[in-house]
Amino acid sequence: MVIDSDQSITKKAWVKNHYGVSEITGPDLVETGLNQVKSVGGEVVKDKVSNLSGEKGNVKIETENGSYEANHVILATGMIVELAEASGINTKDGTEPRVKKVVKVDEQGKTNVSGIWAAGTCAGQSVHTIITAGHGASVAINVISEINGERYVDHDILK
Repeated sequence: MVIDSDQSITKKAWVKNHYGVSEITGPDLVETGLNQVKSVGGEVVKDKVSNLSGEKGNVKIETENGSYEANHVILATGMIVELAEASGINTKDGTEPRVKKVVKVDEQGKTNVSGIWAAGTCAGQSVHTIITAGHGASVAINVISEINGERYVDHDILK
């Protein structure tokens, strides 16, 4: 499930440096990503997360319109860390221009709260879409690997 507040800074972007795409508007890039989620059976919920609380093996996700539970949550909040801070997730100074604070994560993307991970700009990565997408994929692989108890690898081959 992806909970999307529809506030992504990417929605304001004109992207000419995303691998595999000659040029694309930010809104089209976001829509393509959300359609990919749906194409593999994922659900996209338009809502805003207001709080996260994690206990071993369970994360409660509170939104403006309801609540959810999950074993793992990946924060991908761009330049915004208020949700992380309000949820007791450690932050630190950012190094990217205009990014004052980022979520403190380990090499895998884990935060200090069990079950909560962070990826992309909010986790201290460059604001460029290709970098944030790649980091998000890396953190997602780390989550799947932890769930499976072994490194997850999935490569589709042309027939």
